[in-house]
Amino acid sequence: MGYEFKREDAYGLARSVGADTHEKGDELFFRFCPKCCGGDNRDKDTFSINLKTGLFKCFRASCDYHGHFVELARDFDYDLGFGEKRVYRKLPQKPVVVRDGAIEYMARRGISAEICRKYELTTRTDNKDILVFPFYDEAGTLQFVKYRNMKFRKGIDKNKEWSESDTMPILFGMKQCSGFDRLIITEGQIDSLSVAECGFENAVSVPTGATGFTWLANCWDWIIKFREIVVFGDNEHGKITLADTLRSRLPQTVKVVRKKDYLGEKDANDILLRYGKGAVITAVEHAETPRLENVKDLSTVQSVDINALPKIKTNIPEIDRIIGGLIMGQVVLLTGKRGHGKSTFMSQLVCEALDQRENVFIYSGELADYHFKRWIDFQLAGTDYIKSIKNIYGDLEYTIEDRVTKQIGEWYKGRAFIYDNNWLPEDEAEFESLPETIEKVIRQYGVRLVCIDNLMTAMETVQENDQLYLAQSNFVGKLKKIAVKYDVVVILVAHPRKSKLEFDNDDVAGSSDITNKADIVMSYQRVDNDDTCDSKLAITKNRLFGRYANGDKAIKLSYSEKTKRIFPYGMYPRHYGWEKGLFPTEEEELPL
Repeated sequence: MGYEFKREDAYGLARSVGADTHEKGDELFFRFCPKCCGGDNRDKDTFSINLKTGLFKCFRASCDYHGHFVELARDFDYDLGFGEKRVYRKLPQKPVVVRDGAIEYMARRGISAEICRKYELTTRTDNKDILVFPFYDEAGTLQFVKYRNMKFRKGIDKNKEWSESDTMPILFGMKQCSGFDRLIITEGQIDSLSVAECGFENAVSVPTGATGFTWLANCWDWIIKFREIVVFGDNEHGKITLADTLRSRLPQTVKVVRKKDYLGEKDANDILLRYGKGAVITAVEHAETPRLENVKDLSTVQSVDINALPKIKTNIPEIDRIIGGLIMGQVVLLTGKRGHGKSTFMSQLVCEALDQRENVFIYSGELADYHFKRWIDFQLAGTDYIKSIKNIYGDLEYTIEDRVTKQIGEWYKGRAFIYDNNWLPEDEAEFESLPETIEKVIRQYGVRLVCIDNLMTAMETVQENDQLYLAQSNFVGKLKKIAVKYDVVVILVAHPRKSKLEFDNDDVAGSSDITNKADIVMSYQRVDNDDTCDSKLAITKNRLFGRYANGDKAIKLSYSEKTKRIFPYGMYPRHYGWEKGLFPTEEEELPL
């Protein structure tokens, strides 16, 4: 019975070769091709498996590794539960005669006759200019042969190096290794011989350079026996070849020769020829486990007083008491019943930030920019500067004098920025995501508070529910990274699934990751059955302080239709700093 491709087999093989993957449409992309590893430039995402057909392909022209998944599984010794594993051609097991031509050539590369004989280097009987490297497994069986043209002429000769076809690729030098303490792996055979020349017995080299790893499955049971691996690859383009791939695939400690110990040279043989054995020995002995760029020693982390962290006060005492203010580096999720005022509460936090001399950026997906400006101008103006009038229908309306709106605008000019919903790029390729815009705004305008109203209008539209939840999770994850990276506060407005005061974090519409990734979750709602207040704020998540306010303990607030302000119950709305410039006093300040 033939093999029927299954997507779980694709993921299983990816795990077996240590590949990072991601799905795009019907394709499972590997971060690096398992055969060429991205080539010299470490090209990413060039290899994929079609999850419907099982066909695979590397899109690098110099690699062009392609076929059906069965072939891929065979090449990397991944068991599909049927048939036989790939059978390689058997090589004649004859004693090798080490010839003078090989010894003479290797002497020019700093390699002694003793090492040549130990590793059984020779030349072809039919061509003395062709150097022969025999690859024996740990049992002493010849499995692979590689050839090198010692008089290679570029542009004239076809190949400088090649190998016997359809033979099992393994590591060069396995037979000559002793014990399983430390294994040194180089890219080329002359490099591993250079390391051996310096007294290291356990020195091997890969069969087909840094871009091929089909040998790994054939040597797996042997290589994992070693206590540690030292990678002595080629120093190319600021990186050490072999290092990243072997570190990701091998289970034991993998050390890498430090770049500075190459002394400006490319490989082990170049170091040997120019600086002698001592330099090679130093390079091996000083090899170290590379520091993970995204990991740090906890002891190096600076201790901080969380109460002293930079913050924006809401100036609602009970809120500030519970959450400590809007602390930089946090994502605040604000939800509430549609039309109850969560956007109003958000815009008031913008007012508070501006009053504390912090720059702000607003994305309003539902309000036109002029509408948002009118709303925030009312909140900033306050009772003293808002006039009550009746329209032609006899209904009460509110207005602000032009001189006041002008003064308010001058006060926050250069400090408050809003996303232009009318902007369209001339070239579609120039379109950038909202997170990309936010990062630019933070860097260019020194923004410290980012407000997004709301989640659904801010992200790209995705039709399928599972994709929608993934997109939501990714979007909030990006916002969290931005908040931490730039030490800013991000307020994200989201709609709830249910309309109730007894709010729970699971009531936010969308993926559960939305509330999981937020630092603070708040719900604002108007109330009709409470004589002591007209609105309440519930705090159901408070990652930093662990204090909450929900149900009967929800914070009581008042809302003014005239000023659009939300303020603590029983407290008169305060004044904002713009007033100081409108009517200067002798003290130049108004009491707040």
